[in-house]
Amino acid sequence: MSQEHIDLTLTGPEKVYLRDQVRAAISARLERRKGPDDTPESQVLREKRGAFVTLKKKGNLRGCIGYIEAYKPLYQTIREMAQAAAFNDPRFPALRAEEWSEIEFEISVLTPLREIADPALIEVGKHGLLLRHGSASGLLLPQVAVEYGWNREEFLAHTCQKAGLAGDCWRRSGTRIYIFAAEIF
Repeated sequence: MSQEHIDLTLTGPEKVYLRDQVRAAISARLERRKGPDDTPESQVLREKRGAFVTLKKKGNLRGCIGYIEAYKPLYQTIREMAQAAAFNDPRFPALRAEEWSEIEFEISVLTPLREIADPALIEVGKHGLLLRHGSASGLLLPQVAVEYGWNREEFLAHTCQKAGLAGDCWRRSGTRIYIFAAEIF
């Protein structure tokens, strides 16, 4: 069994807790009150994990921010990234209270990054990508390639473009390719 499968271990109640944290953190900010500050009993939720929170309005992206690497306990990451996706994604204006009822969200809890030398190891629909070349980097979550119907090469090209690089940057010497999996709910 691969490392990616071992790391994806959230239970139903843990997922419910994290979804509740997204709702509570965004609602608190909209209502200008203090957000949740409890510590969950679950050891898994207290582990440091990378995660993203994605907001959509009528099926369109409305915000998506996260940590690719594990900096904080998962429950804290989810609270912070929920607010960041709602209020600090530079691609969108801050979420307004009147929009909140129209927002759907998704949480992606990530496995640790694994650098690969062979792009053939990338499994579309399973892996997300992080590409680094010099000071530029681009990241796309696993579900993005599926949503757009991309094959492996298109996924790589779009990740390069997200980094502000030419679509073939993944073929260049010096480009580092990392894969990760995500539990998405």
